[in-house]
Amino acid sequence: MTLRALTRRTRAGLFRTLIGGAVLGAVGGCTWDDTIKVVDPDVINPTDLSSPSAATTLRNGVVLRLAQATSGGENVLLLGGLLADEWRSGDTFEQRNTTDQRTLIPENTFLAGALRAPMRVYVEAQTAIAVTRQFQPTPRANVGLMFALAGYSAVLIGEHFCNGVPYSTINDGQVVDGVPEPADNSFVRAIAFADSALRETSGPAADSTRALFMAGLVKGRALLNRGQFAAAAAAVAAVPTSFTYQAFHSVNSSTNQNWALASNTRRYVLSNLEGGNGLPFRTANDPRVRSAVGTGSRRLAFDTETPFFETTNFAQFGPVTLLSGIEARLIEAEAALRAGNPGQMLSTLNLLRTQPVGGVAGLTPLGDPGSEDARVDLVMRERAFWMFGTGHRLGDLRRLVRQYNRPIESVYPTGAFHKGGGTYGTMAVLPVSFDERNNPNFKGCTDLRP
Repeated sequence: MTLRALTRRTRAGLFRTLIGGAVLGAVGGCTWDDTIKVVDPDVINPTDLSSPSAATTLRNGVVLRLAQATSGGENVLLLGGLLADEWRSGDTFEQRNTTDQRTLIPENTFLAGALRAPMRVYVEAQTAIAVTRQFQPTPRANVGLMFALAGYSAVLIGEHFCNGVPYSTINDGQVVDGVPEPADNSFVRAIAFADSALRETSGPAADSTRALFMAGLVKGRALLNRGQFAAAAAAVAAVPTSFTYQAFHSVNSSTNQNWALASNTRRYVLSNLEGGNGLPFRTANDPRVRSAVGTGSRRLAFDTETPFFETTNFAQFGPVTLLSGIEARLIEAEAALRAGNPGQMLSTLNLLRTQPVGGVAGLTPLGDPGSEDARVDLVMRERAFWMFGTGHRLGDLRRLVRQYNRPIESVYPTGAFHKGGGTYGTMAVLPVSFDERNNPNFKGCTDLRP
């Protein structure tokens, strides 16, 4: 509703009240300007944040924002997997089709929310840290959790978006416009936040291992993205394989949009060998990516022309695993490979495959493929299947180019596009939305390299 429409409605309501004679005395000394003033319920005064209960509310808000950023809307987990090889577009929306085709542009309207959501986690976690430290300093793990979530959001941003993302902040209620930064800066930020979380959750005063394990995983993932493999393995060494941190959904909060878009409305289709370079997520018949063929009225995707294949990994109100001990072991396996120890790599991968973990009863042990390139392929394949749909795949494709010197067109989907004719484009990252041009410091991505 516009302010003008709201003003008309307020005046009409006041007229009816005056005719009824209910509040004649109350408004006798008022002017029209007084009666049509609108109180904005979204504005929170600083005094409203000055209590222990406010600290709890702020932390809960960050957890909610995290769920929104990862599975509560058109999020980077979906868009990143669509740009990579996890999903195909079964939609009529140009925003999804061009992302799938690797031809998306900054004017793609889905990009704004996909970046804004993790940025909200990043900024609001810092507000929660300051208020919690002042008004609810114990248990310390509460602060550690906020540091870990701020670091996690920075990792998501660095893995998915181009070089040149600006990190704007809030200072005394005013927006301070950020300047474009290399993607690597996101990982530097994440490591710093993880280290802060570790300080809050380590030592004799520690009161929770959950935030400790989360911080280790955030740091390990950021170090992996920076190519510091041994340090990454050391960061996650204490994380048990059984550990998980999940985003939750319920009938009282929100539907898991990964289910809503990929199962219910059939806009995202489970991909298979996409563009020649993609993995066989469907035909591998791997229990880590459970698939189903659409039948009857669900035979075709939303566009009524793309054959529909579904993954049943996500449920309407089911959780989404964001951090896990499985990832810790996968980081250790890759670090072993980079250290020239393929035997240790293989034993670590098979440790995961041969025991019940992550809801998987057990898989056939792997053999050594025999060459360095094939071993890299094996590690990346295991990462792709273990962590399908959880926001890791695009970052791994970027690392294959950046750290393993693979040509872009040998990594990303390429060749003839699977719907509508044409060919795949050349985009390898998500660009920052055109909306960011409201920031006078931002003129566009500094470059689109992986």
